[in-house]
Parts: sequence; C-alpha cells; structure tokens
Amino acid sequence: MRLALYQPDIPQNLGTILRLGACMGVPIEVIEPTGFPLGDRRLKRAAMDYTDHVAATHHGSWHRFNEMRTHGRLVLLTTKAEVPYHTFSFHTDDCILMGSEGAGVPDVVHEAADHRLHIPMTPGLRSLNVALAAAMVVGEALRQTGGLPAAQVPAQRTTG
Repeated sequence: MRLALYQPDIPQNLGTILRLGACMGVPIEVIEPTGFPLGDRRLKRAAMDYTDHVAATHHGSWHRFNEMRTHGRLVLLTTKAEVPYHTFSFHTDDCILMGSEGAGVPDVVHEAADHRLHIPMTPGLRSLNVALAAAMVVGEALRQTGGLPAAQVPAQRTTG
C-alpha cells in the first residue's frame, strides 16, 4: 500500500500526511512540483520529527512517477468518481492517489487511474481537507487488507 500526492499546494497538509505515513507504515510518494519549497518551515512543523520514520519518495513530474510505477493499481480519490471508497475492495499493493488541494488532477492523470473513488458527503458540500481524506481512505484500505499496525497495549498502572 502506498499513498501518492499529486502536486500538493499546502505544506501543512503534506506534513500531516507524512506523519500519517509514518504512523501507519505507509510509504508516501510526492509528485512535484509542489506549491512550496520542500524545506518550508510549515511542512517541518506539521511533520514534526516523524519524517525520519516514513519512506518518502519525491518524483520530479507525473511522467517520472508513472515511469517508476511497476506494480499495483492506481486508485484515484476524486470528487468526480461514482464509487464510494468504503465499497471498494482494496489490494495490498494499491497506490492511493490524492490530487492537489486547489486543482485536483488533470485529465491525463484522471484517465491513467485504474479506479476512481469518492468519499460520500452531505449534499452541497465540496470536499474534505486532503489530509483528512487520506486518513479516512488509507485507514479503510489498511483495515480491509490486514495492514493496520499491531495494537499496542498500554502499560498497566499500579497503585500502592
């Protein structure tokens, strides 16, 4: 399972998604250009010290990303999809692709996707924050495929 971001615009969202990837054991792919320098302090603040714990790959363009893809399905999360994400059967080698916050993805990327999914929402509302949407869909994909990290049982407190 991998999570890819197409030309992200907001550094805080990428930082949050890097933390998501670290905590869930999901590699993150960033398709450039980004709307900010990768050394942006807002990115670093949102990612905190989790960047040392995530496998992140940067691709200079959509073309380079596509060349590097060797296996698995490309699953695009888009408001233009018919299939709700929670009814979709995920595979362990899927790459979930999120569009940029401001523009989504161009037609060429939309057409390259093997599957297109959406998150059902209250009618009349446009979209969720990209990091929140990523967490929802990655969580469901990991649940379905048995890829959630093992639960840690908190240490028992003793009194006495």
